[in-house]
Amino acid sequence: MTPHDAAIRHDPAPDLAAASGVRFTVNGAPVAVVAAPLKRLAQVLRDDLGLTGTKVGCDAGDCGACTVLLDGRQVCACLTPLGQAEGRSVETVEGLAARDGALSRLQQAFLAHGAAQCGVCTPGMLVSATDLLRRCSAPSRQDVLDAIGGTLCRCTGYQKIVDAVLAACDDAHAAASVSPPAGVAIGARVRRVDGVPRVDGTASYGADAVPADALWLRVVRSPHAHARFTVGDLTPLRQAHSGLVRVLCAGDVPFNGFGIYPDIKDQPVLADGLVRYRGEAVLALVGTREAVLRLRDDALPISWTPLPPIVDIDAARADGAALVQAAKPDNLLIDGGVRRGDMAAAFRQAAAVAEVVVETPFVEHAYIEPEAGWARRVDDRLEITVTTQTPYMDRDEVASVMRLQPTQVRIIPTACGGGFGGKLDQSVQPLVALAAWLLDQPVACVYTRPESMAATTKRHPARVRARFAATAQGLLTGCEVDAAFDTGAYASWGPTVANRVPVHAMGPYGVPAVRTWGAAIFTHNPPSGAFRGFGVPQAAIAHEAAMDSLADQLGIDRLEFRHRNALRVGDATATGQVLTHSAGLAACLDALRPGWSRAHEAASRFNAEAQAQGRPRRRGVGIGCMWYGIGNTSMSNPSTMRVGLGHDGTLTLYSGAVDIGQGSNTIMTQIAADALGVEMNRFRLVAGDTDRTADAGKTSASRQTFVSGKAAALAGADLRRQILRLTNAGAQATLALDGAVLSVVDGGTVRHIDLAGLPVVAGDDVLVGAGTFDPPTTPLNADGQGVPYASYAFAAQMAEVEVDIELGTTRVLRIVAAHDVGRAINPMQVEGQIEGGIAQGLGLALMEEYLPGRTENLHDYLIPTAGDMPVIETILVEDRDPLGPSGAKGVGEPGLVPTAPAILGAIDHAVGVRLTRVPVLPHRLLAALQAKERR
Repeated sequence: MTPHDAAIRHDPAPDLAAASGVRFTVNGAPVAVVAAPLKRLAQVLRDDLGLTGTKVGCDAGDCGACTVLLDGRQVCACLTPLGQAEGRSVETVEGLAARDGALSRLQQAFLAHGAAQCGVCTPGMLVSATDLLRRCSAPSRQDVLDAIGGTLCRCTGYQKIVDAVLAACDDAHAAASVSPPAGVAIGARVRRVDGVPRVDGTASYGADAVPADALWLRVVRSPHAHARFTVGDLTPLRQAHSGLVRVLCAGDVPFNGFGIYPDIKDQPVLADGLVRYRGEAVLALVGTREAVLRLRDDALPISWTPLPPIVDIDAARADGAALVQAAKPDNLLIDGGVRRGDMAAAFRQAAAVAEVVVETPFVEHAYIEPEAGWARRVDDRLEITVTTQTPYMDRDEVASVMRLQPTQVRIIPTACGGGFGGKLDQSVQPLVALAAWLLDQPVACVYTRPESMAATTKRHPARVRARFAATAQGLLTGCEVDAAFDTGAYASWGPTVANRVPVHAMGPYGVPAVRTWGAAIFTHNPPSGAFRGFGVPQAAIAHEAAMDSLADQLGIDRLEFRHRNALRVGDATATGQVLTHSAGLAACLDALRPGWSRAHEAASRFNAEAQAQGRPRRRGVGIGCMWYGIGNTSMSNPSTMRVGLGHDGTLTLYSGAVDIGQGSNTIMTQIAADALGVEMNRFRLVAGDTDRTADAGKTSASRQTFVSGKAAALAGADLRRQILRLTNAGAQATLALDGAVLSVVDGGTVRHIDLAGLPVVAGDDVLVGAGTFDPPTTPLNADGQGVPYASYAFAAQMAEVEVDIELGTTRVLRIVAAHDVGRAINPMQVEGQIEGGIAQGLGLALMEEYLPGRTENLHDYLIPTAGDMPVIETILVEDRDPLGPSGAKGVGEPGLVPTAPAILGAIDHAVGVRLTRVPVLPHRLLAALQAKERR
């Protein structure tokens, strides 16, 4: 067995010949399980007892999602052998509710405080917190952090989880409304409409609803970054393994290539004689679960011929040479940029010039739910149930691979345990579709954590050279930015990153002369894909370092320098787009000013005392700003939503916008309810199912609230118009539903509609409102001029850090985040998105670095825990966008972008060194401090 083989395989179930009955209680009920004593308790709970509320995120005790109580104390069920449960009591998330089925105080508090986003870590969090609260009725904040410290969350930033646990102790769990009155849902702190299944363990994720008769699919992956291979005769293999039904290879795939862009045949479903990265899919084993998991990779007839890999982007670009001037390498995927103004004059007039070269690594998405799903053939159609953030793209890609019509493919999204861009790329979907189609039997695939990390897309590593100039008065005159991105073995979202970054690379500032360039370059590393920000976080590290340098050179306060240059309404961007509305960066900076001054004074006092007393810690304060174009760059980006009124009075929101934890299910319901003029608790939701909804586009680029939310508003308004027209009522009329009777009150007149008497127009609906919105943009010309986005989000964040100059460690103490969100449809969910983004930005700055071939689990790849997070203060600035629903614009990506720049600036302020390579690991910071001493 190769090391790679061991790293990416599921552990098979122990031989059942050694099985014996194990008796214990689960949630108060006695059970007897006939299974091997060494079988993992997590598998027993999920597979034998059907308690899928216990999630498996790593199978190695790293993530804590599988936490259960064993005799009242928390354990990781994935590390606990069944035999240890003999005669003991096990409690899972399904057993936390009261005996009458009512949610516990803790579960209620999680709902009320927005503590569950994607929800896949929530069972582990609830069980861990239950353990604490049974031992301590009045815990401190630190007690809560200690109790949940073994459970990882990638979505929330932990703050709302801690708040919820504390609130459960003092009856303060009514922070959010269950359903506000008609017409005032927008702006209310509303509980998630899909929240209860996330806290009671009934939400179904990709690995949770697999049919009992499903075959299992395991992917055989390359142990080499670049190699040719041949596959020998598979007949003896199938004969030797009775449970092995079929081995799929490249020749079985009708069209063996799929990708985001129609003119680029991208990654094959299964490699055809050549692999381009370690972890690439080569074969797919299909059979019983035991058979495919027991079969070792070194038993397969595969012959490998390793080839020299390219593992770094063109070295000629690493020294800061301008991309536009450098010879284009053979492995260039795409490049392009933006040109505007007189660059020579801009730098000739400058009183100060700042130049910085920034390097960023691969970053792993690290969603707690690995990729999972299953497919079945239904006559001449395929139905695929899968964790995804892009059902319609899944449908079209599977149809392309299978050479079917899109209408022959149905995607049914499960609950999605985090995405952040990583679940835009199809991995499980085409494989289970192919196997189910050929075998006419349900086929499931669930990635292991090492497999997910080895085989799926990452944030693009980047080298960004930025050069900015400013006058003596502190006004920017010009900028040059060159950004090279390692797109890995296949294109994936490389063109999107290369196109988006030049638009954003000048930062959220008015700059008369701009030349920015971006390039995506092929290597034999894992494919780089979409990841919260599409390259903008990497560029922001560079432009914010330049802002700090210019401010320092000119003797201007760093916040003030940014305020002078902030884009405002009436300013032109690098693409020549004049901002006509909603540019709230200056207001965000103004919101930070009081805290900025106080933090500087406190840091100065602390440092003076530390230096006088010989203590090794220093404190600093930093600031980072960002802007982010909402939606696709210069492309049509439509969404269609529908609202149906049934013959029995049921209102249904048919939403193709997949909720991956950000709360779009709730947001869309709030918007549609206010547009129609009824309470939002009247709605039921049909989400993502491609047979039952219209295409609402991808859940990416912070677009769903702005684009799909607008479509939902239009759909609700359309249904309202139809109702008012039926009753000849005026625009100010109010609606009321009582069963199948709809009442329309217009002044002193009340009209009743018997819905049961109306003809059905679709499904069970007698009336259907529809709305479509496509943000107005234009293509960019050869110089990158045009209107790439209809709306931009802005933000400024302040970070306070403490640096240990002897250990090289950095602790973030506090972050204040001021975000222009247009209008906060649901302030609680907006805060949650910002807090979660800050957690990922902190990871980017200080700890997260994926090393291909070496980082394959969550104990080597570190993401922030609850104990790593600072206090976060969120300030919502509402500079309304007239295009968005009630003025709203996106917030998913913006929370992440300014965090790392603010932390890096704070480190610089604390110890006087500017780190330009992230993450700032202790050895890198110590090396920089030592270099400073030598100078």
